[in-house]
This record gives sequence, C-alpha cells and structure tokens, in this order.
Amino acid sequence: MSLYKRKDSPYWWVKIQIPGRPAVSESTRTADKVAAQEYHDRRTAELWRQAKLKERPRHIWEEAVAEFLAQTAHKRDHDGDKARLRYLDAFFAGLYLDDHDALKDAVNRVKREKRDRAAGTVNRYLATIRSVLRLAQREGMVDGVPHIRLLPEPQKRIRWITQEEAQRLLAALPAHLKPAAAFALATGLRQSNVFGLEWSQIDMQRHVAWVYSDQAKGKRDIAVPLNPDALAILKGQIGQHDRYVFTYAGKPMQRPDKETWRRACKKAGISDFRWHDLRHTWASWHVMNGTSLQELMELGGWRDIKMVLRYAHLSGEHLKKAASNVTIAATLELRGGHQLTVIDGGKTAK
Repeated sequence: MSLYKRKDSPYWWVKIQIPGRPAVSESTRTADKVAAQEYHDRRTAELWRQAKLKERPRHIWEEAVAEFLAQTAHKRDHDGDKARLRYLDAFFAGLYLDDHDALKDAVNRVKREKRDRAAGTVNRYLATIRSVLRLAQREGMVDGVPHIRLLPEPQKRIRWITQEEAQRLLAALPAHLKPAAAFALATGLRQSNVFGLEWSQIDMQRHVAWVYSDQAKGKRDIAVPLNPDALAILKGQIGQHDRYVFTYAGKPMQRPDKETWRRACKKAGISDFRWHDLRHTWASWHVMNGTSLQELMELGGWRDIKMVLRYAHLSGEHLKKAASNVTIAATLELRGGHQLTVIDGGKTAK
C-alpha cells in the first residue's frame, strides 16, 4: 500500500516504488489523508523525473539534518544540537533546501516564536540552522543557501567584587558554602568543578589539582595550581567526606540554593552577583595584580585569548610602568606661549 499509517507516528506515510530504483519510505508530516495523497503524488512525480529524465534530485531539510548529526557526533554540544533540531522540526520539516523563500519564512517564524528570549539564546538556534544548511551545500545537496543573519548581542557582562566585598560575602554565607566560595575565589574554578572536586584530583604535596577533560568546559585537562589560600581551605575539608571535597549533610553539593545565595548577597550589600561571578572576580584580581593575559588564559583553562581580553581593561595600572619605557627628548610649543620640555622621561613646563 503506497499510503499507510504507522503505530509510532500520527502522520500518514508513503511508500513509493519507481522501477529500477529502491523503494522510498517517508513520512508525509501530515495527519490529513487528502494532503498526504497530494504529497505522495508530488514525490512520485519527482522521483520518476529523477529516474527517467535524470533530473537532479531535490533534498529536504530532514536529509540535511541527518547528514549534519552524523558528521558532528563528536561535538561537545551534540546533545544541544539534537535538542534544538527537534524544536526546529516543527518549522522546517519537509522543506526543500532549494526553496529559499520557504526557508527564510521558517527562520522568521523561529525568530517570532523566540522573540521573548535573550538574543544569545535565539542565536544558538539560528546558528544551528545555518550550520545545517552550509553543510548541505558543501555536500552537494543544494547549490546555494539563504543568508541567515544573527541577532546583535549585548557585550557579555563582567561583574566582579572587591576584596572587602568578598570578605562580607563569605561572612554572610552559611557554613557549608563558605569553603566552596572561598575556594572558587582562590582558584577561579567553575561551579561544577568546585562542587564536583574529588580528593583523587588533588596532590597536596605538589600544591596542584587537576580538572579532567570530561569535566572541563574546553574538553581538555587543566592543571590547577593551589595557592596558600586554596591549600588552607582544602586542609579544613579533610575528614569530612572520603571522596568529595565540598559536601553538605554528608552528600556532594550540586549547586548553591538560589534563595540562600540571594540572601547572602543582600546581607553583604552586593547586588547583581552570581556564583559564576566569583570566577570573574578571581580573573579580575589576577589582572589587576599584574598577571599577564597569557598567564591568566592558562590558569583559567581558556582555549582562546579572546576569552581573557575582556579583562584587559583592568590591567591599566600594571601597564603604567611599561608605558614609561618609551620617552622623547623634545621641546613642545603649547597654547598660551608655554613650553613643555621632555628629556629622558623628565618633564618641565615653562
């Protein structure tokens, strides 16, 4: 039977057999039998022309998605891609890759549906669409693809606190969170790496800890030097749990309770501050105290210097000494008849 139903699908399916070619079975993406019959007739005509008249086959969105998922199975965010593509299926299912108007309309519908979400969230969906279409073009499924413009995103926030504010925050936190927050400030580790830290990852004698590749955001091993503050915190945690460093009621912590964190910040007089901002604070303190951006990149486990350039503006004091390494010997005529003489870095005004 060329038009049929499957137990696992609410839609009509078609099975089309063109002499000399393998049978094609696919969903019509509709529960309307009349529309399904129209789909069957159109696809039968297309497949016949391809077989008999040697017309170039037209490919649909689902074929591009299948190829994309097969080629990107190694990606760290592969599960995220699959989740986004499941959502996008409602907009793109059955669309031909060479029908640019239909594809653009689907993109615009996605934007309208996501208009209340942050630009960065919408852009992740748009970037996935763009990646699927570009791969389809590279694989020869289609000659060209429509241009998809991402939404402008605001500059990522850098929120950090001073040493005095950090002391107030630590004092306001409950006892089980104090060591974990202090350790984050001392090492710059991300929240998941702090709460998931195990004693097997620490060498107290060598003053180093490790974050393994399957735990790291950048998917590579990170050596974490332990300064005196970090070592003191770890020593205070010895004996509390056989496996995990930071625990609560005998169990490893997952993440701080939002209300508990909010109350502590309020008590400390700190606003608009998240746990992840402890990492921003650690990085900011490093740069302000003279750590180079290259050193910071290695300490923080970032793979791209662009990620640490957002802290560059905090290194102004550190660069003052370097700026004085270049001097001129000249007399400059200033407004009002004044002169400025610069000789070997010394300035005199007349």
